[in-house]
Amino acid sequence: MKDRIIDALRRPGFSRRDFNRLLGSAGLAMAALPIVARPARTAGNLTVFTWSGYDIAELCPKYVAKYGDVPDYAIFASEEEALQKMAGGYNVDLAHPCHYNIKRWKDGGVIQPFDTARIPEYGNIWERFRTIPATSFDGQVYFIPWDAGTSSVVYRTDLVDPADVADPSWALLFNEKYKGRLSMYDTDTTFIEIAARISGMYEDYQHLTDEQLAKLKPLLVKQKTLMPYFWSDQTQVENGIASGELVAAYAWSGSYATLKSQGVAVNYMTPKEGILGYSCGLVRGAKPPGSEEAAYDFINALLDPEVGKYLIEAQGYYHSNSKTYDLIDKEKLANLGLADPAATFGALTLDPEPEEPYRSKYIQFITEIKAGSS
Repeated sequence: MKDRIIDALRRPGFSRRDFNRLLGSAGLAMAALPIVARPARTAGNLTVFTWSGYDIAELCPKYVAKYGDVPDYAIFASEEEALQKMAGGYNVDLAHPCHYNIKRWKDGGVIQPFDTARIPEYGNIWERFRTIPATSFDGQVYFIPWDAGTSSVVYRTDLVDPADVADPSWALLFNEKYKGRLSMYDTDTTFIEIAARISGMYEDYQHLTDEQLAKLKPLLVKQKTLMPYFWSDQTQVENGIASGELVAAYAWSGSYATLKSQGVAVNYMTPKEGILGYSCGLVRGAKPPGSEEAAYDFINALLDPEVGKYLIEAQGYYHSNSKTYDLIDKEKLANLGLADPAATFGALTLDPEPEEPYRSKYIQFITEIKAGSS
């Protein structure tokens, strides 16, 4: 397992989600891995709490140019881990969660609002990301969107019957014709969101009653029987699709880009029920130990369009700054599913996590289905 982790970390494009799921598949936690001590540094006296793979100079060159080095990075394997650690008194200047968790972090008292006047590129952030619900409260902005992506169905155009995708739908992942050749991401509340969408019964999946969940259960139990596994890291699903072991799967936009670059006959669906999206970005710690000026310098460095170009071309993720897309070849954008970025982003569903008690209820519901409850 050690060799597998080392090889994965060396692979270009290996993402934070890959790392988190790889650890989970081995039954490891971040704390279980040996940590190599880094030399002490005072580059802006800044501590940034982020995912593995984002602690590189290529993502903040203007910050490095001013301060002589990257900031001190602390790495988390999951947002829940980061939230609990900060709630327990671990103070950082900036952290890197995703949009669906911002309200929980704000309610937990671990973050404070930004002064967007100190972020020159803020007005160039795509409006769809800048106005995500539950990231601003009482007129104050608690979240600066930075990287983003989509989640949809990737499928083999040479292996799926064209009639089954003529009316694009998440329902492809429930189609008995492809039993044993479908896969879903090993997540929790997303199972319910997708099932609720294709059922046509519920517009508000975040507040389902026990009776509504009971109606969804047969659909989700059926889906489990159609899938040889729920994939746990990005490479797993990419290899499955590339080899033909899988004909369709839930996937992130980065996997579609990777498969296209390999010459695999794939398409990335825009389901009629809506394509799912996420945006991750920066939050400011409630008790930042470092320099406020350096914190804003770091954010501004991340939002630079040239950094966005690197993020998109090297890692396959989207960038929140609309000016970035003027720097990228149109064919490259099309291969990432971004022939029309404004239209793509405008159509995204960017929901927050269900609030309690629904979140815990949904997680328990899906856990029982995965365990074989019928």
